[in-house]
Amino acid sequence: MTMLAQETQPGPAAPHGTEIRRHELAAFLRSRRERLTPEQVGLPRGRRRRTPGLRREEVAQLSAVGVTWYTWLEQARDIQVSVQVLDSLARALRLDGTERAHLFQLAGAVDPSPAQSCPSVTPAVRALLEQLEPVPAAIQNDRYDIVAYNRTYGLLMCDLDAVPPEDRNCLVLSYTHPDWQSSIVNLQEAQRLMAARFRAAMAGHLGEPAWKMLLKRLRDQSPDFREAWDRHEVVAHRTKRKEFLNKYVGRLVLDHTDLWLNPEVGARMVTYVPADEETRARLEKLHEYAVTGRGAGHHAAPPRGREQRQTTRG
Repeated sequence: MTMLAQETQPGPAAPHGTEIRRHELAAFLRSRRERLTPEQVGLPRGRRRRTPGLRREEVAQLSAVGVTWYTWLEQARDIQVSVQVLDSLARALRLDGTERAHLFQLAGAVDPSPAQSCPSVTPAVRALLEQLEPVPAAIQNDRYDIVAYNRTYGLLMCDLDAVPPEDRNCLVLSYTHPDWQSSIVNLQEAQRLMAARFRAAMAGHLGEPAWKMLLKRLRDQSPDFREAWDRHEVVAHRTKRKEFLNKYVGRLVLDHTDLWLNPEVGARMVTYVPADEETRARLEKLHEYAVTGRGAGHHAAPPRGREQRQTTRG
């Protein structure tokens, strides 16, 4: 009986799933930290550096979190991690899309940034984007993420292929990207109206992390956005006639149209139809640049309506 009792006594409790994830998260953060050099993130190397890669305090500085808190994270302590902090860590450690997804999965959190699929962007929609060329067209969601686009749109306001997928958001580009900004005639008015439309749209998404993170990013990175946001203006309609100064073909006068892809307000196809014959001819030339790669500094790319993979929840 004693032997049976000894044989059936439970051994040490198996690690809980969340505990395993915490240790995996700690090891992953250390490995990503150690692969980065101070020079890669714009920090001085200094003397007597024995730590491979970055120090913990340097990661904490880059991601704007406390050193003690970040140390606990690498020690697999049982602490809560917000999606905002995870986003900051992913940026500070320069994680790619796969690594970022792994980080959020280990932390047991849902990544609020653009996801990898959007039900509204079907193969048929991608084919339609291509067929609309040379008319610039893109798919956007209601928080202005650009989730798919054709080649002409890809060169309309900047070289969109060169923009990191996580930055392909019309608000972010309008307030932080110099090439995008320089292409917009009457930039300040356009920025003010975009902030007002964003405030109106956000009323239905106040508790959603993706929207809160976008708002925080815009307020942190752009004094102009902060000023516009603090006016509390709301606008529902969109300006239909728009003018751009394209660096390849010059002035473009375009009529903006939104085509909604769902019964509910959400993903939409944005098109820019030429308002005059001169603009039409210039769009055809811009499309030729996009297809052949003849634009200065631009390389030939496949139709973005088919190949664009950076999509978001539509």
